[in-house]
Amino acid sequence: MPAATPASPATTRPPAPARGKSKLLTVALAFLFGSLGAHRFYLGGLRDVYGWAHLLGLLGGVVGIASMAADAGTPALNWTFAVAGGASVISAYLAAIVYGLRPDDKWDARFNPHGKPTRSGWPVVILVILSLLIGTGLLMAGLAISFQTFFESQVEAARELSQ
Repeated sequence: MPAATPASPATTRPPAPARGKSKLLTVALAFLFGSLGAHRFYLGGLRDVYGWAHLLGLLGGVVGIASMAADAGTPALNWTFAVAGGASVISAYLAAIVYGLRPDDKWDARFNPHGKPTRSGWPVVILVILSLLIGTGLLMAGLAISFQTFFESQVEAARELSQ
């Protein structure tokens, strides 16, 4: 029986442990650059479909608002693009809240299995509070502007019918 040949060093090397992801950095990215999908790209890389959806939604929102300001295009299409941009911004603040409130042990199990255990501190809490304040403020402002625009258009339509 022939002797077994030793394996080459390249095949016996253990796989490199995956780098852990920082909870604080993820929440900060979602808070500051979430509508660009930065937190999604940090966690999932450039192949993250939802990161690209954030970016496309924001670009659509910019196009919609610019078209409204220039009085170009159809109002329905402009509003559709503007709402997509608003949804991207508001969902980024929501993501900051969700990631920030996730318990540290569940964070480590999902995003940091081989790294140093996560200990959320005051910076994460402060970012969650700021995300809650700014996100709800933007949501309320967006709803108020949408309802005001809708009711103004209804008043204009009623005036045209009555004349």
